[in-house]
Amino acid sequence: MNNGGIVSIVLRGIVMKDFLDNEKNLKSEYNIIHIIKFFGCSIFGGFMFLYPWDTTGGSYNTALSVLTDLLDHAVQENVPWLLPLIVIFSGLSAVLGCFWKPTLPNRLAWLVELLFVSKVYTLTRLIAVGVIVSVCFGVGPEVVRSDDVGGSMVSLAQTLIAIAVTLSFILPFLTECGIMEFMGILFKPLIRPLFRVPGRASVDLIASWLASSNTAVLITGNQYQSGYYSKREAAAIMTNFSLVSIPFCMVIAETLHVTNHFLLLYGSVTAIGLLLAMIEVRIPPLSSIDDSYCGTKNINEEVPQASTLLGWAWVAAIERAKKFSFGQAFNTASKMTIGILMDLIPIVIAWGTLGTLLVNETGIMQWLSYPMGVYMSLFGIEGAYQIAPATLVGFIDMFIPALITPAYLGEPTRFLVAGLSLVQIIYLTEVGSIIVKSKVGLDMKRLFVIFLERTLIALPILAFISKTLL
Repeated sequence: MNNGGIVSIVLRGIVMKDFLDNEKNLKSEYNIIHIIKFFGCSIFGGFMFLYPWDTTGGSYNTALSVLTDLLDHAVQENVPWLLPLIVIFSGLSAVLGCFWKPTLPNRLAWLVELLFVSKVYTLTRLIAVGVIVSVCFGVGPEVVRSDDVGGSMVSLAQTLIAIAVTLSFILPFLTECGIMEFMGILFKPLIRPLFRVPGRASVDLIASWLASSNTAVLITGNQYQSGYYSKREAAAIMTNFSLVSIPFCMVIAETLHVTNHFLLLYGSVTAIGLLLAMIEVRIPPLSSIDDSYCGTKNINEEVPQASTLLGWAWVAAIERAKKFSFGQAFNTASKMTIGILMDLIPIVIAWGTLGTLLVNETGIMQWLSYPMGVYMSLFGIEGAYQIAPATLVGFIDMFIPALITPAYLGEPTRFLVAGLSLVQIIYLTEVGSIIVKSKVGLDMKRLFVIFLERTLIALPILAFISKTLL
């Protein structure tokens, strides 16, 4: 017997002794390669997505974010024309699709669906083309190409290029190598009764806390497409678990000058977010979404009677790791990257620009938000009518409420706005766009209803915290 066989037998004996009561729980034989794939790939994926790395002496970020920043800088320095090229090509292909759609082999059907879209999305892509041309070439209305409107959306889209590449190619190490199955089975006894979602959703939550909300939403969308979440479960996770990252929370706190209360702010946001998740999954519109799967259901977190919780978590993880293939992962990652570049980026630019123009250049939000002013005045919130627009514009972009809140208002009011903008979660420029395109049963109307529910429930709680603890 060679050394590899001896090592395999020894490792198998140790693992089985520690993790399994009985070898009959295994669905099939496994070897040292499968164990290495599980541990090695999962550790790498966990490190990239979840490990808080001190990059600047006190400022923490994830390895994935560091890599994304490096790639973002490299793209903008060396190929600044890449974003305009992507957006213009996306728009032209959509226009072409209105008159002609080629017949391609089945394996390229996803590309046809991506390039040749509906009339609504064709219009969206054309608006994005107009914005990108206006900003990059300095033509068109000043209000569109200003740094606060079109400029900020183009800057966000530039970053999305780097996110698309890094996220797509590293995501399989977190989702396809067994760690999701392992965590899912372990956390199911806690996660399922509280939030009515699989235990593996805990990984989405951790990823959003330490990386970003759009990262968590993309992970969830990928898991839904792979049959690990039902439509209702994916919708619930996307709209409740995709909290913003710690670094972005700090940016909001700094903008509203409440950093001296950051621990209270983040603790409040976390507690309220978990409470909202428990409520939202039990009321419409989330509770009314059906539990159908995209294709075949691939999740099984039920623990057989003959096995322990930890033992079955190990079995499920190894079974998943056995199926992992670098070639298949590369193919899936390539499709995901192209999808984000061609489909999501134009939506972010178009919807973000139109939404920001609506807030900055019209008085519509002032009178639309009047009922929110009345609601907040019931709780004695200072400047209720002045910050009323800030309670609604977060649906467009999470950062806008912090920008439009007057600095002269008291600290409790600024703390409330900061907390509210963070627990609302749903904003169209990034997360909302991804959710709508994920086809999990949430259109714009349902998203806005969920946004309002979260806002109305969170406001009195934040008002109490800001008035009693500050």
